[in-house]
Amino acid sequence: MRPSRLTRGADSRVADRSRRRRLRGAYDARVTTTLYRDGAFADGRSDRLQVGVSLLVTDGRIAWVRPSDDEGPIPSAAEIVDASGSTIVPGLVDCHSHLTLPGGAHWLDRIEDPVVRMLDVAERNARQMTAAGVRWARDVGAPRVTDPVDGRTRALSLGVRDRWRGQAGYPMVRAAGTWLDRAGTIPGERVVAAEDADQLLGNAMGQLDDGADFLKLYLDGPERGVSPWTADEVAPVVAAAHARGAKVTAHSSEIAGARVGVAAGVDSLEHGMELDADLAAAMAGQGTALVSTLAIFRSWGVFATTTTIPRFTDPERRTAGAVRRERAEESVRLAHAAGVAIATGTDFGGGSTRANQLAWEVECLVAAGLEPWEALGAATWRGGELLSEPEAGVVREGGPADFALIHGDPLADPAALWRVWRVAWA
Repeated sequence: MRPSRLTRGADSRVADRSRRRRLRGAYDARVTTTLYRDGAFADGRSDRLQVGVSLLVTDGRIAWVRPSDDEGPIPSAAEIVDASGSTIVPGLVDCHSHLTLPGGAHWLDRIEDPVVRMLDVAERNARQMTAAGVRWARDVGAPRVTDPVDGRTRALSLGVRDRWRGQAGYPMVRAAGTWLDRAGTIPGERVVAAEDADQLLGNAMGQLDDGADFLKLYLDGPERGVSPWTADEVAPVVAAAHARGAKVTAHSSEIAGARVGVAAGVDSLEHGMELDADLAAAMAGQGTALVSTLAIFRSWGVFATTTTIPRFTDPERRTAGAVRRERAEESVRLAHAAGVAIATGTDFGGGSTRANQLAWEVECLVAAGLEPWEALGAATWRGGELLSEPEAGVVREGGPADFALIHGDPLADPAALWRVWRVAWA
């Protein structure tokens, strides 16, 4: 059978990547030590930019971080990178992504795309993330299909995660599997829907059996303002997941679902666009994090229809979008004031944002009231904490060389994160 144009294109790209890797491998065999000299450094924990910093990398690990005027002896075979005029930041962490989907306001239609197309989309998303300085991706929902590469029927993101692991030029991935919802909420046959609480628990354990790193509950329902599950129905899922060492997060753009998730003890809320002061305080008290996705409102321009938002005429949709954006920003302010840990997500693939736009979310957090250094922390080490990955979003001696060089001061101008010059791990 003659290969399709899509398949031929995918084969060509794989061959190109293979050639580039062979060339890079030949070079890397000679150069195993790199000195990044005389840059600035922002870690997302301090509001002060460090200047005159040099950083030595050996075999993919950070050997030391020192003042540029006190580097000491440098290995003679080291490659010297002039980092002056740039700022070193930890590799970014996108805590809300959908790796196998292309994004756009009509994202629900893409769940039914051919599997080979979704795999090709994932490859493009990986390249975009890496070029944008995103080192870690947390996939919070992928279609359940038969993977043509490994032959397994499970969420497609799990096979993608496994194949990308340890590969140069690819982000590290933690994946939830597919969405766990009540029947009738998300259309299509490629999600795992339940009719009752017992089935919900069984579906959740099945996701962990498939190899999911954590669970993703869908707590917005078809009827606006009504959660499809109660806290008593969700709590056993959380307890069972925790007993297996896995976290649970909940899609909850509306306050009804957010209240259910917090009462049931979930580890994080996705979106959280309608929080109030009492709920924010409860989140802070029990350590429930918020994953913000404010940039989707700016990306849409007009508020796109979804399964959980009523359909409006164009003028009504614009008004609804503006109101929802203001309410979402207020939710972030309330969460921040209460001391809730905030991590960032683009929602690319599940919204109209794209895989290389995490910097936009950082800008949105600053607009919502966070200091630039706090917003950078949300996109780096805070994300690492949510993933339970202590080396994610962190630059330290002895740690992996997972950092990016950008132009500008992200502690004064969060838009500097758009200007990625070089990433160390690729």
